[in-house]
Amino acid sequence: MRIDLQPVGDVDVGALDRLSTVLARTFAASVRVRSRSVDAGFAYDPLRKQYYSTAILAKLAEAGADPDNRVLGVTESDLFVPVLTFVFGEAQLRGRCAVVSRCRLSEEFYGLRENKALAEERLAKESVHELGHTFGLAHCDDWRCVMASSHAVDRLDLKTADFCAQCRGAVLAAWPASATVKAR
Repeated sequence: MRIDLQPVGDVDVGALDRLSTVLARTFAASVRVRSRSVDAGFAYDPLRKQYYSTAILAKLAEAGADPDNRVLGVTESDLFVPVLTFVFGEAQLRGRCAVVSRCRLSEEFYGLRENKALAEERLAKESVHELGHTFGLAHCDDWRCVMASSHAVDRLDLKTADFCAQCRGAVLAAWPASATVKAR
């Protein structure tokens, strides 16, 4: 079982490499960074000046990969779904594809001084969260669980990068090879 990190647009390869290490440890899985980027121009909405994440998910799903594997698209572009101002990411519930954006995870987006460590911690949390949805996990009521809903970075910063015991059990049931998935 494997997780493929798929660059969507121009993405910092170093950040993808560091994320691959976190995801390999978290899910006890092989993680591969794909070398070819997906152009998301088709998903751009000029009125919103954002990219439609659901369209990107559909594009990622077109490449019929092994259903046991996961594909996580990573982009620098600002993402949206029509009913929300923005999203940090989106996933196919019980599917195999997810996408996350680094755009609003950086302090610079909010006019603050760069903090690479914090941005990478946020990216890791959001990536684990969206991949959790691919295993059928809904949002968790435990605010410390990585599956807790986060509509702002301050909420994202409060939760841990780990699954609570209940969510961990659900991941184990869906992907038994991940027997060492971390729990809080």
